Amino acid sequence: MVVAEAQTAGRGRLGRTWHSPPGAGLAFSVVLRPDRPPAHIPPLTLLAGAAVAEALLRFGVAPTLKWPNDVQLRVGDGTPKKVAGILTEMATEGDRVGHVVVGIGLNVNGAGADFPPPELADRATSLQLALGRPLDRAAVLAAVLDQLEIAYDAFRADGPPAAVARWTRHAALGVRCRVLVDGAQLEGVALGIDADGALRLAGDDGRVHRVLSGEIAT
Repeated sequence: MVVAEAQTAGRGRLGRTWHSPPGAGLAFSVVLRPDRPPAHIPPLTLLAGAAVAEALLRFGVAPTLKWPNDVQLRVGDGTPKKVAGILTEMATEGDRVGHVVVGIGLNVNGAGADFPPPELADRATSLQLALGRPLDRAAVLAAVLDQLEIAYDAFRADGPPAAVARWTRHAALGVRCRVLVDGAQLEGVALGIDADGALRLAGDDGRVHRVLSGEIAT
């Protein structure tokens, strides 16, 4: 595991920037070497999100998970805002997985005039904003790693179904959403997740769509 006190070029999904000011949040990467075929790896993103959500329950908040990689909290007016994100990257050796890097960014003590930055004000929050007090970042990190170890052991034993089941416990499902896929837009209701991590969306066109890569916009 590598933990950064700050990042000058923090990276999120789809090439976005992850805001990582010194002393405020957690930005860390964990290297995993699962004895699983490459096709089993995408649900590890869901698994890591579930581990973060389960860790945050210890601190008195109630996270929800938004497919594929967001951990959210409801703060203030009840609008869900992002408190953590997951970025998973895999290196293969032939038809085997060499290693997987699971990067986690978690807004712990961001508050005040500098957080969130104006461009993220309607989308980002922190544990401090949710609880009204700062937290010990080392304690938060330890809680996340505890849950990640438990979840990863289950994944090693049972594969993708373990990740999907864990993620579903905390997921925002049964709600209307708009999914962006390669610039196209699908609207409907999020039904659940398949074993490979694909989102099942009951579209307004009357069809159930499997979305392997995309982003829920609302």
